[in-house]
Amino acid sequence: MSIHTPAEEANWFGNRPVDPMEKTGLVRQVFDRVADRYDLMNDLMSGGVHRLWKTRFIRALTPRPDQILLDVAAGTGDIAAGWRGAGGGPAVLCDINEAMLCKGRDRSLDRGQLAGLSWVVGNAESLPFPERSFDAYTIAFGLRNVTDIDAALAEARRVLKPGGRFFCLEFSQVAIPAFRRLYDFYSNAVIPRLGQIVARDRESYEYLVESIRRFPAQRDLVQRIGTAGFALARYSDLSGGIAAIHRAYRT
Repeated sequence: MSIHTPAEEANWFGNRPVDPMEKTGLVRQVFDRVADRYDLMNDLMSGGVHRLWKTRFIRALTPRPDQILLDVAAGTGDIAAGWRGAGGGPAVLCDINEAMLCKGRDRSLDRGQLAGLSWVVGNAESLPFPERSFDAYTIAFGLRNVTDIDAALAEARRVLKPGGRFFCLEFSQVAIPAFRRLYDFYSNAVIPRLGQIVARDRESYEYLVESIRRFPAQRDLVQRIGTAGFALARYSDLSGGIAAIHRAYRT
């Protein structure tokens, strides 16, 4: 699968060419449809490994009680809950998809974990927050779904305080050729089938696989994070590059 340039990314919804003005709405529709089974599907697709990735991601954040987190594309709230559970300060969960936020808020209510959490519907490319508001910014499995990745990175920098930390957890490019072939087969043949059986929505999971294939490789994303004005951008592969953690500092 060819990877398009930043200027072309907005013109593709998975493997389907679209008007960039329509892409955000199409992504919102995908997550509206899968919200009810989203967490279950994550467990099935990854064999639970996504929980280990998130645990490592939260450990890398080194949460502190005197810091405020903005978790963008927050979904059902795993990262914010982990931040709070590890001793982090208040967390704001922001997502363009209200259905996902509602699922996360309901789950937090059921667990009695509402303290220090707030939920805001908003777009990663035009965040509804003042500049220099947060000590840490996270986006987990969400950056590949935005229409304009560079605009989202610029917004991340804008809302971070000087010295604030940017963290991105995202599916990436597998580094081992033999493993890559096996992973490609699993992604293309198994994940859409799981989506069809469990979530009754093959099309949405086909899109999610396609969006992973089109996401920038690790080093390319490091470069774009730096271009957005961050310092010391770097990455760490997880599970041979199936996913990666990118991190940087706001200058």
